[in-house]
Amino acid sequence: MAIKSPCVDVCTFDGKTGLCVGCFRTRDEIRDWKKMTDHRRHQIINDKFRRQAKLVR
Repeated sequence: MAIKSPCVDVCTFDGKTGLCVGCFRTRDEIRDWKKMTDHRRHQIINDKFRRQAKLVR
C-alpha cells in the first residue's frame, strides 16, 4: 500500500529553507513523490519534526 502524501494544500515555500510550510517537503520531493519508493517516503515523513524546527527558528 502506497504512503499517502503529507500535502495539506498549503503550498507556500519558505525562502530561507526551501521547505513547504504546509508539509515540510522540498519542491523536488513534492514533484517526485509519486515516483519514490515507500521507504524514501517514510524517510521524508519521519524527518517532518526536524524540518519543522528549521522553520520555527
